[in-house]
Amino acid sequence: MLKILEQKKIFIECINKKQKIEVTFKPKDKNVVTRICIPFDYGPSARFKDGVDRFHFYDLNSPEGRHNLSILPMQVIELKLLQETFDPADYITWTPKWLFARDWGCYS
Repeated sequence: MLKILEQKKIFIECINKKQKIEVTFKPKDKNVVTRICIPFDYGPSARFKDGVDRFHFYDLNSPEGRHNLSILPMQVIELKLLQETFDPADYITWTPKWLFARDWGCYS
């Protein structure tokens, strides 16, 4: 549980500071993957509808192209705060209804 709390702390810090994050994780039935992402949200997924909390990212360097990425906390091996910041205006193209409150101006 401590690992998940530490991961969530790093993730929330990235949201609040608008910093990109490096996530290393183990997808189901695949090798370990590392991606550079925008931290979007933390909580249950509308897509999976199972009520389980997940880290929600926007994957910037997937070989399949940029896309949303939701990862269960138990799949995360490491989260690393990067020095590079991002502008939410470059990534948010909808009216957000975040689970985790943040100060992203009109993208909050």
